[in-house]
Amino acid sequence: MRKYIMVSLCVIAFINTLQAQNKKDNAAIKEMCGCFEVTFNFAETFNYSKDSLYKPSKNKLSKGLEWAQLIEDEKEKISIQHLLQVGNPANPHIVKHWRQDWMYENQNFYMFNGDNRWKYITKPKSEVKKQWTQKVYQVDDSPRYEGSGSWVHIDGKSYWESTTDAPLPRREYTKRSDYNITERGNRHEITSYGWLHDQDNKKIIRKDGEKDFILAHEKGYNTYVRVADEKCKAAQDWWIKNQNKWQLVRTKWNEVFNKKTDLSLEQKVDNKVLFKHLFDDTIDTEPEINKVIESFVKQ
Repeated sequence: MRKYIMVSLCVIAFINTLQAQNKKDNAAIKEMCGCFEVTFNFAETFNYSKDSLYKPSKNKLSKGLEWAQLIEDEKEKISIQHLLQVGNPANPHIVKHWRQDWMYENQNFYMFNGDNRWKYITKPKSEVKKQWTQKVYQVDDSPRYEGSGSWVHIDGKSYWESTTDAPLPRREYTKRSDYNITERGNRHEITSYGWLHDQDNKKIIRKDGEKDFILAHEKGYNTYVRVADEKCKAAQDWWIKNQNKWQLVRTKWNEVFNKKTDLSLEQKVDNKVLFKHLFDDTIDTEPEINKVIESFVKQ
């Protein structure tokens, strides 16, 4: 009987510890919601090019106001939509930005593999135990990159880390074509001022049948400083007006992802990239949205 009681107490203690961890994880993820003054800072650090004329990317520094809207809040899934608020504060322009979904013990992944291709893989449950997957999406809700890791809460800090392959960021692919993979070392840390997206990235040349070549390293240091939500009222109002359309977009993409097979996307259709089609205000019904997305999917 005593042995049974001890085992039962151990099980209860484990469950309580797990619940406490999940509560802290959820709270940390949702700390990334709200209105923030954002500073994006990127610098190329080391390069290994064999070309004597190689020119590193220029340092990139930009700032803006960003609203991060909680759009799903479930026990094992949290979804946050980011909106940029730019221009004249009296009459700002709103840009639908990236989205991040957080999923607990997720086993299904679309891993970027260059040339607008994502390879579908399933990880064993043992590999993702107690971990959260961050799934990051483009401005048109197409896939970008995914990575899994554990939230760590220690010494007054809360942070999450993961390394995964991704497409080139917009600041690069509009200017460079000498590499095709960004290996992103991501660290999301909740801070006293808001949160930090700290990155240690590698610029990789990947060719079929050859070993990856690391062209250069890059440091990213993006700070999100919390400000009063009222400063992002224009973005909040925009989301209320447009959220139904983007729900339809996400629903269609989920239909694509649920096929659980490798995914390849067209770069352009009718000489336009996907986000320009979907950002068109005249494309707002379910049949129109579905037709546009289907035209890009080569799955």
